[in-house]
Amino acid sequence: MRYAPISNKLFIENRKRFRANLKSKSIAVFNSNDTQPTNADGTMPFKQNKDLFYLSGIDQEETILLIFPDSPDKELNEVLFVRETNEHIAIWEGEKLTKAQAAINSGIKKVYWTHQFKQVFNSLIFEANNIYINSNEHIRSGNEVETRDERFLSACKKTYPLHNYLRSAPILYDLRAIKSAEEVAMIQKACDLTGNGFNRLLSFVKPGVWEYEIEAELGHEFVRQGAGFAGYEPIIAAGKNSCVLHYNINDKQCKEGDILLMDFAAGYANYQSDLTRCLPVSGKFTKRQKNVYNAVLRVMKFATSRLVVGNNITDYHKEVGNAMEEELLSLRLITKTEVKKQNPEWPAYKKYFMHGTSHYLGLDVHDVGSRFRKFEAGMVYTCEPGIYIPVEGLGIRLENDILLTKKGPVDLMKNIPIEAEEIESLMKK
Repeated sequence: MRYAPISNKLFIENRKRFRANLKSKSIAVFNSNDTQPTNADGTMPFKQNKDLFYLSGIDQEETILLIFPDSPDKELNEVLFVRETNEHIAIWEGEKLTKAQAAINSGIKKVYWTHQFKQVFNSLIFEANNIYINSNEHIRSGNEVETRDERFLSACKKTYPLHNYLRSAPILYDLRAIKSAEEVAMIQKACDLTGNGFNRLLSFVKPGVWEYEIEAELGHEFVRQGAGFAGYEPIIAAGKNSCVLHYNINDKQCKEGDILLMDFAAGYANYQSDLTRCLPVSGKFTKRQKNVYNAVLRVMKFATSRLVVGNNITDYHKEVGNAMEEELLSLRLITKTEVKKQNPEWPAYKKYFMHGTSHYLGLDVHDVGSRFRKFEAGMVYTCEPGIYIPVEGLGIRLENDILLTKKGPVDLMKNIPIEAEEIESLMKK
């Protein structure tokens, strides 16, 4: 691991809260993600299933977690299965977790090798009435690849057709939406590393540099500090590319007079951050650029003030939309007539601000949780308004990560420069 060890108390408490939501006589099973192939004998870097990590702290392939609170054998209330190593694996891939190490990392006393799962599962399953299966129920999921959890469900239904099958996702989405103090600390660490990366760019960005060179500077800074890019491809978008919301080709040269929109972040210990900043490539904003920039910044500050306990995402987005409408009127990008005649389903401001303002953040960049749930203390949301004017080749988006507390929103990125004048001053240095 590149990150410092995480106390297993976090995962012990997560499992305790998960178990409390299970029906009686239930087994829940969680499988690690697959190691995905590329071509020939290549594989992609392994990424752990975030639900499994949330409950176990194990960041290794071919891991299985079994939770059975009502097991007649109390030693089998929680069972962890990890990949058994051998000399060949040790030589070619390096050391894997021992049973003792897996027990320490997870706080689970009973650890078997993964190839023993079927035997153990079969010895317990007829003592249970319900089988909880994990699944990806994120509202934006478009996955077409069959996962280990899905293969496990298919096999289970063939072998044990008379059991009742239930979903773990609703429980986990409810639990993961509220971050513990330990989780907030790791998100804050990711935010701080992101800030280090951004500060490095203030003296690097200038006319003539390439978008991929900027990406390389960030990668160097993150890896140097034991982190990596968060769970999305960095967006390094100069000039007209700043108006492409998910641009990540990063192969153009930055030119004098361009705005450089950068949406990137560090991920640390599987926890994510999410930042967007805009720099004037020449070191100074034009009057027009600064006017649009400050308009977005004002909307961002207002939106942050509305990330408060008791609000909800629907009303929040309406409030932010109203604030953006006023700014676009001031910038003369829309008219009062257009507002009066607008389609309520697609307001006039959407021509220049077409995406949402906030999403959950945590183990995933677009973290899990219900959008119908009222804001609660312990939630972490991004805040990222933007204005995109393709005909001017000008796109501005600003984004920070916000922790909701009973006392109000806490900006986890408050130390990362964002005021236009401060950015110009730092770039001069």
